Amino acid sequence: MKKVIIYTSNTCGYCHAAKDYLDQLEVEYEERNVSTSMDARKELMQQGFMGVPVLLVDDEVIQGFDKAKIDQLLK
Repeated sequence: MKKVIIYTSNTCGYCHAAKDYLDQLEVEYEERNVSTSMDARKELMQQGFMGVPVLLVDDEVIQGFDKAKIDQLLK
């Protein structure tokens, strides 16, 4: 099973859509919410990202909600 981490914020519609999609696929993931966790915000910024959602699938990065890329990396 691949390790999936998703960086989100409370007000991000694409974040909610990405989580819903992962739930539909029955993929377990760790959510790191930048709205509620300063540590998550720092981690994301250290990786060079300023927006969410950002998904990490093992060592691969998906910026934004990209179903095709998610499907490709989860196969």
